[in-house]
Amino acid sequence: MSAKIISGTEIRKQILEEIKAEVTEIKEKHGIVPGLVTILVGQNPASISYVTLKIKTANQLGFHEIQDDQSPDISEEDLLGLIDKYNNDDSIHGILVQLPLPKHIDEKKILNAIDPDKDVDGFHPVNVGRLMIGGDEVRFPPCTPAGIQEMIVRTGVETSGAEAVVVGRSNIVGKPIANMMLQKGPGANSTVTVVHTRTKDLAAHCKRADILIVAAGVPGLVKPEWIKPGACVIDVGVNRVGEKPSVKNPGRMVAILRGDVDFDAAKEIAGSITPVPGGVGPMTITMLMKNTLKALKMSAGIA
Repeated sequence: MSAKIISGTEIRKQILEEIKAEVTEIKEKHGIVPGLVTILVGQNPASISYVTLKIKTANQLGFHEIQDDQSPDISEEDLLGLIDKYNNDDSIHGILVQLPLPKHIDEKKILNAIDPDKDVDGFHPVNVGRLMIGGDEVRFPPCTPAGIQEMIVRTGVETSGAEAVVVGRSNIVGKPIANMMLQKGPGANSTVTVVHTRTKDLAAHCKRADILIVAAGVPGLVKPEWIKPGACVIDVGVNRVGEKPSVKNPGRMVAILRGDVDFDAAKEIAGSITPVPGGVGPMTITMLMKNTLKALKMSAGIA
């Protein structure tokens, strides 16, 4: 029997509808809306595409959205000044600096200059520390891990006491989702193991998992025989492995994307699984919007 497909596209729709309804209510009761600024330095095509989708989503939700485009030769000092301006702007609740930045700018210095209470990406060291402590200390969990946890919860997968194995140890996905899954509370209380491509007998660790979260960036790394029957499999990998002619736009080529899991074979073993594309990907911007709404509520003292 094939696994239940966990559609990030469908879950995204549900969450955005919830956010929009809450934004409308807050505007009616308090006369304020979430404010989000996205700072884009230069003209990186991938960054432009990603930022455009963020802007479109924020506008659809009724946010106050500012797109602040800057020249690629902006000085580090001027960029820090820009961030300081938005740190002190009460109408802005979330600040996002799109990466990568030009080589003459220290990314760490820029990200650390953002007010932690406006760091809706969740990358500031203060928010990393809050995430580690857990509970009420958490402000903004990083968006992709937050999306993963949301998918697991909304699919009805039992996390309490479950064996969760995370393949990958990045600061953006692997480490934070491992920490989130072992915390006390809903969608967590798991027993977590973090493994990676240097782990001995990687297959044996994966085989134990009731919840298998794969974020290694290696196409087809996890084989079907590594998966425990009935397990929940979250494939974070989005790897470009080639191109093919577009069905919708004849004459154009589109990327062939492959996850870190052999999806076609794995779906015959797993209990539930995310596809690539259409799985974790749509959740990242969604959780950015949720974090921005939370930042507004914190700022305004709205429960």
